[in-house]
Amino acid sequence: MQDILIINTGGTFNKRYNPLRGELQVPEDSLALEGVLKYFYNLKYKIINIIHKDSLDMNDSDRQEIVEVIQNSSSKKILIIHGTDTMDKTALFLEQKIKDKCVILTGAMVPFSIDYIEATANIATAIGYILNCQKNGIYIAMHGLVDIHNRVFKNRDIGVFQSI
Repeated sequence: MQDILIINTGGTFNKRYNPLRGELQVPEDSLALEGVLKYFYNLKYKIINIIHKDSLDMNDSDRQEIVEVIQNSSSKKILIIHGTDTMDKTALFLEQKIKDKCVILTGAMVPFSIDYIEATANIATAIGYILNCQKNGIYIAMHGLVDIHNRVFKNRDIGVFQSI
């Protein structure tokens, strides 16, 4: 069984409604992620929670933190839970710094706490791919699609990720 490092950065995937503030917030835990992973009975993984932001608020300092976690890990297979709005920017940043690992970014357009189907499907797709990943690189897994990051884009007009 292969070790997978899962880096949970926040994003819409993790958001939960805070009734005291009347808004969706990114928590500093991995409850949403653990809600999906409990069904992967034969998966060996480690979760690291960092950043805890909507991806629109992420900057290159946050991206460098992701790079450092990846570089300090002995795992060759990395799954990153990331917001969808700047997933492409983070993937490009990682491509410039990480060459010797299979890294997949995924997330959700709707919070797991509101609708678990999309988030679960995206994680399941990413895990299925990463377990069989034969070539190092930076990939995006969204809406049933997995490809090298620069061949996938978020089509904001229709609200889905597509292949170029």
